[in-house]
Amino acid sequence: MGGIDPGIFSAAEGLWRQVLTFLQSMLLPWRLAQLGIIVGLFLIAHVFARFASHRLTHWLRGREGWPKWRLRLGILIEQRMRIILFAVLAWAVVLVMRQATWPSRSQIVALAAMISTAWVLIGLTTRLIGNRFVRRIVTWTAWIWATLYFLGFLDPASRFLDSVAITFGAFRLSALTVLKALAVTTLLFAGARFLSALVTGRLAQNEDISPSMRVLTAKLVQVVLFTMALVVGLKAVGFDLTGLAVFSGAVGVGLGFGLQKVVSNLVSGVIILLDKSIKPGDVISLGDTFGWIDSLGARYVSVVTRDGKEYLIPNEDLVTGQVVNWSHTNEFVRLDLKFGASYADDPHEVSKVAINAAVTVKRVLAHRKPVCWVIGFGDSSVDYVLRFWIKDAEAGLTNVRGQVYLALWDAFKENGFSIPFPQREIRVLNPSLAIAPATAPTAGTAVEAADASKFRMPKDDPPQDRDDA
Repeated sequence: MGGIDPGIFSAAEGLWRQVLTFLQSMLLPWRLAQLGIIVGLFLIAHVFARFASHRLTHWLRGREGWPKWRLRLGILIEQRMRIILFAVLAWAVVLVMRQATWPSRSQIVALAAMISTAWVLIGLTTRLIGNRFVRRIVTWTAWIWATLYFLGFLDPASRFLDSVAITFGAFRLSALTVLKALAVTTLLFAGARFLSALVTGRLAQNEDISPSMRVLTAKLVQVVLFTMALVVGLKAVGFDLTGLAVFSGAVGVGLGFGLQKVVSNLVSGVIILLDKSIKPGDVISLGDTFGWIDSLGARYVSVVTRDGKEYLIPNEDLVTGQVVNWSHTNEFVRLDLKFGASYADDPHEVSKVAINAAVTVKRVLAHRKPVCWVIGFGDSSVDYVLRFWIKDAEAGLTNVRGQVYLALWDAFKENGFSIPFPQREIRVLNPSLAIAPATAPTAGTAVEAADASKFRMPKDDPPQDRDDA
């Protein structure tokens, strides 16, 4: 059975006595004077910070061409201008007071200067942590630790937190242990995240490694670093991981049944990275989705379409479904464009003009010369297919087809070729069925004339009609 550590009351009493002693020492006249100096310095820093912050912001906006790290450093200084000015003024006062009077007369001002300086350094250093939530945890933890350390409350506070504990047999879990575990693990996770980003950036610059292997290597590095951070963090504070291993095995079996789809997507993601069938930058078609791969995730693949939509496609769909990869082995894509020309136009000349028109489009590859073939004799036209190659399918297919169609239109118009469309002509071969033309036919009379019910056809002389294309 668990129980509360009986030493908690004595630890709390010791911490309270030390706090009271510190507060009573602040009531001495020369220490009250130093507290007044600290308040005055803070007000001065507050006034000057408002003026200096505005000037610094205006100055930074005019620094065009500066590296990003300089601009970010300037923004950090602007955001912490008040505490920076307070620390500078406090140290200046301490130096003057130590030259003019006894060092003990500036002890409280020096204490405020050290605490404020530590806060500034902690605030600047923790900006290296990318995750905002983790950064806040680390920042506040470091601020509290530094304040307690300089005030001399660190040891009694540690004893009090260590006394706040729960025991289960031989296992003892204290608040101090939990806080240490959180602090150490958070720092290690922040370091792992920083190293992971550094390795990923270096891999992205290495052109000798394929894109899929870069992603796979980055994912493996992330898994290894974060796992090590968790294990080392727990071991550093004294957690026994033997029981945790048995427990995690049992939990893993249960999660395997409940999260089959998630596990399937994770395994499919590893398969995609290993077989290199899909990699960032590839242009793919999956069902009605056509776009290029922006990134490969552990659970899904991000596909960005031409209209700016981003589809998150599960990895399992890419492994088990039929995917058209327009740039799997190379970037070349052939497109077919069908059209028709009049029977009066020479097919040989039509083919030459169509090929020359396609080459005028910038995205059509000239070194892979387009071809044009007759594919049939239709009712109204000779049917052709124009085949040409491009190497930038990610820039779109419909737009390049439209450009080639416009080039064909201009070329046909310039050479006098016609693009026919279906036309129907009805010829009545029996003169007795001729209809006298009206002087002013209307739409209604035209419909009546076309109505077969208006004709009186001889039974022995049926009409003969045909459709001429």
